[in-house]
Amino acid sequence: MYLIMLQYIRPVAAVEHYMDQHRAFLDKFYKSGQFILAGRRKPKSGGVILCKASSRKEVEQIMSEDPLDKYQLALYEIIEFEPTSYINELQAYLS
Repeated sequence: MYLIMLQYIRPVAAVEHYMDQHRAFLDKFYKSGQFILAGRRKPKSGGVILCKASSRKEVEQIMSEDPLDKYQLALYEIIEFEPTSYINELQAYLS
């Protein structure tokens, strides 16, 4: 499991210009089951994505498709972790 922290490196107005494309990117990976949840950081300085992937390389490949990466609008910190405690409703996503 991976936690992806996005940090905007351009003004929010520049990021907003590509937000529809970014949402389409997110939707693609929700449909594949690789993204579990995502949201904006508060204040608007970036975002967070919870991703199920087999390797860091796979996560890097996925994130290279993000318009925010393609247009150099955000930096990404990829944190790998192993879920050990969680609510029962998440079992299907974690197994």
